[in-house]
Amino acid sequence: MGRAHEVRKVAMAKTAAKKSKLYAKYGKEIYMQAKNGLPDPELNLNLKRVIERARKEQVPNDIIDRAIEKAKGGSDENYIQTRYEFFGPGGSQFVVECLTDNPTRTVADVRNCFNKTGGKPGSVLHSFEHRAMFSFKGLTEDEVLEALISNDADIVDLEVEDDYITVYAEVSEYNHVRTSLLDAYPELDLEIDEIIWLPLSYIELTDKKDKEALEKLQSMLDDIDDVENVFHNIETA
Repeated sequence: MGRAHEVRKVAMAKTAAKKSKLYAKYGKEIYMQAKNGLPDPELNLNLKRVIERARKEQVPNDIIDRAIEKAKGGSDENYIQTRYEFFGPGGSQFVVECLTDNPTRTVADVRNCFNKTGGKPGSVLHSFEHRAMFSFKGLTEDEVLEALISNDADIVDLEVEDDYITVYAEVSEYNHVRTSLLDAYPELDLEIDEIIWLPLSYIELTDKKDKEALEKLQSMLDDIDDVENVFHNIETA
């Protein structure tokens, strides 16, 4: 299986995350996008994208509306995006993205997760690519390429696997590629519509202790409200 298959499995697993954390995550993201730009999603593409993702994950409208109203009200609450790199169980590599109002607290919390599961800080970004990624069904490769080429949308790669088409692009091309696909096919369901850290290769954990440590690590990271996204190079079962 290819890299797109691994990312899809991780994306589907996210739907099992705690609803309270999911709602808090989108509440913060929507608030910050509305605060840093215009609070109208029709005039703020970044805000519109976050709202669309939130609705796809069934975040209630009142949470979305409250976050926008909070931004309109001039709240001085502020969050910053942080990113941490770690080695995990079995020599695996992790990139952890957070949205926090207290980076000192957050880095200590994240470091504690890895310390307790045999991990350590380290430079791993060279083993990942920063990419915009879109994965969907229902179109042929030729239809996708025609939609992209006719709009001069540049992509890095296109994969076809298990009836899925996956398009990779530079992060700077995210909005251009997304708009090109949805303008041509408004009913297209983008099952993955994200900016991700994509591993150049994957490893398999075979040692039982490493597998147990990974399960504990993922559970601990999931309990940290500030953690937004976790990317790693481990093949999922």
